[in-house]
Amino acid sequence: MTDKPLSGRKAQAARNDKLILEAAREVFVADPGAPIAEVAKRAEVGISALYRRYPSKEDLLRKLCFDGLNRYLDLAREALDADGDLWEAFCAFMKGVVIADTPSITVRLAGTFTPSPEMFTAAIEGDALNQAMLERFKSGGVLREDVANGDLQMITESLASIEIGDAERTTEVRLRALELYLEALRAPGAGPLPGEPVSDEEMGARWIPKSAKE
Repeated sequence: MTDKPLSGRKAQAARNDKLILEAAREVFVADPGAPIAEVAKRAEVGISALYRRYPSKEDLLRKLCFDGLNRYLDLAREALDADGDLWEAFCAFMKGVVIADTPSITVRLAGTFTPSPEMFTAAIEGDALNQAMLERFKSGGVLREDVANGDLQMITESLASIEIGDAERTTEVRLRALELYLEALRAPGAGPLPGEPVSDEEMGARWIPKSAKE
């Protein structure tokens, strides 16, 4: 059974929503303090159309980050379910995260809004998936034993800071740099890693709005 096509008005609303979210990502990742009117301008939709869908900037930021989180969860599930070569499955996961560029959202937008209960629920699921992935790849002998979830997140966030030329060139350079990290992540590793990895508590604390910390 195929889905019924959307009516003219609903189809237009869906197109507008896609344009708004794409524009919001571009605008807010570049400048988290940008006004919501800049998103409407970039998306080429009326400000009233934007506000009908997202009554406030926080609502828009929550949707943007929730979508990014769900994309990350999909990639983690794919890695857990992948058959065949475990190292290739791990590399595909890391490359997928870099290409989806979900870390840019965390780096730029964490702490700028109050997360929804659904986001906290998804984050808990993400933690469980991350631990399951680490266990799978370590027990399979492809990922070094002293790597933690925080290490992987710091790597992808570091890669997200690379901006070279246009979007295509930036992704190319990020994936090239990722290959260098992957060599260091592969078991058994050249030697023990210094210090302690970033903890889940430290990563989660970044999502607390700055106003709540003062």
